[in-house]
Amino acid sequence: MADEKRKLLVVEDDRGLQKQIKWALREFEVIAAENRPQALAELRRHEPPVVLQDLGLPPDAAGVEEGFATLREILSLAPHTKVIVVTGNGDRDNAVRAVGAGAYDFYSKPVDVDVLKLLVNRAWTLHELEQANRQLQAANGMIAFEGMIASGAAMQRVCRTVEKIAPADVTTLLLGESGTGKEVFARAIHELSPRRDKRFVAINCAAIPENLLESELFGYEKGAFTGAARTTPGKVELAAGGTLLLDEVGDMPPALQSKLLRFLQERVVERVGGREEIPVDVRVICATNQDLAQLIRDGRFRQDLYYRISEVTVTIPPLREREGGQLVLARYFLDKYAAQMKRSVKGFTEGATAATRAYAWPGNVREMENKIKGAVVIADGPLLTTEDLGLAEPGNVEVRLNLRQVREAAERRALEEALALAGGNISRAADLLGVARPTVYDLLQRHGLG
Repeated sequence: MADEKRKLLVVEDDRGLQKQIKWALREFEVIAAENRPQALAELRRHEPPVVLQDLGLPPDAAGVEEGFATLREILSLAPHTKVIVVTGNGDRDNAVRAVGAGAYDFYSKPVDVDVLKLLVNRAWTLHELEQANRQLQAANGMIAFEGMIASGAAMQRVCRTVEKIAPADVTTLLLGESGTGKEVFARAIHELSPRRDKRFVAINCAAIPENLLESELFGYEKGAFTGAARTTPGKVELAAGGTLLLDEVGDMPPALQSKLLRFLQERVVERVGGREEIPVDVRVICATNQDLAQLIRDGRFRQDLYYRISEVTVTIPPLREREGGQLVLARYFLDKYAAQMKRSVKGFTEGATAATRAYAWPGNVREMENKIKGAVVIADGPLLTTEDLGLAEPGNVEVRLNLRQVREAAERRALEEALALAGGNISRAADLLGVARPTVYDLLQRHGLG
């Protein structure tokens, strides 16, 4: 519930520091443990999403090996837990070692209350995003969109539109940049339609030479041309009773556009070299990354055909415009390929997370999938780095040292991502952020998002 206190496990043998942390993080239900057995017991009992853990724990309070053993067991028991380790002042080597072992982040003593709050809240937000991703994968409503993680408000609207039009036999036009998932949505329309038990046939109009496209689409009779040794049905006939996807329809030659228009009007085809009119019952979905309106103005695409193929038009947003979607997708692909390749890669470094957010992803989802798949293969540690991903380190242009500005930026980002995941639903966003609804309204007003 939104007004429930979020649980935070503090593994620290210094009781004075325990009290300081409890006071600093009053909005959390702080559960304290002083050693490894207590920590593991409390972890099993309360399942806290975030853990603050000192590396110097008894019986090795002066060293760090007991702390590292505790960290490993916590991540073994609850691999999705965000563990923030506490190190001594200037002990950067062990901090880096801890992150390499799977810790989410670290902070150094003495404790800075503002920094600690920022770290804990950021860890909590990321945990909620990852949990939402896992729920999306498991939810029956999203399984219909196989291969598509619709985590942002814009993508949720696209999914709702697809669900509405799928049962109706309307010709649909899917618009979107290359790599946004147009074929995935076309398959989803087919799977959610009464035609799901029949064939789904796709043809890429840009990938087939112009002189072959007609015979590929409509088929040909024996002897129609050199090499036509036998009568062969085209893609339209093969999709009879099911769904035909004409991908990159904007690249279809003008001469063939008129034949497609005739088919859409009369629902009959004539094979190349034949005279028989063959009736075909098929649902047609078209997709393109081109501006059809501009093609019509340039005389390269028939306006009457455009009206025929766009009984319903669905525009799929590029990845850069899917607020909150980059990290959710990135985590999905990491989990997918880590499991597929049996690699023990658990997450992203702080720099890789920031770079994933900052990068424009011109190749969209396809580019992200390929980068993360390759990164999982070459990664040396449990966390993917910017180097693994082939991305530039973000934030090199401007160094922001103003703590208030950093807090506000982190707060705004968390709010935007929660709203995106919740599809604009304030109550759900409040649940994700762990605050009450009035607090969300206050944050919306403060950050100008209302």
